[in-house]
Amino acid sequence: MQNTIKVERAILGITQDELAKKIGVSRQTINSIEANRYVPSTVLALKLSAIFNKPVNDFFRLTDQD
Repeated sequence: MQNTIKVERAILGITQDELAKKIGVSRQTINSIEANRYVPSTVLALKLSAIFNKPVNDFFRLTDQD
């Protein structure tokens, strides 16, 4: 799975730490998601959707390996 979380954060002008606090996870979790090392739960993806005010499919995409 690929994502554009880093880009979405930049659009909002917030840091990994600020995003993490908004959705109740650690900064390391945000870093791992951005680096495609961690696939978030549905609940976490929906929280990100609410922060970015976009559908989940706008910032998460399946790859051929998925």
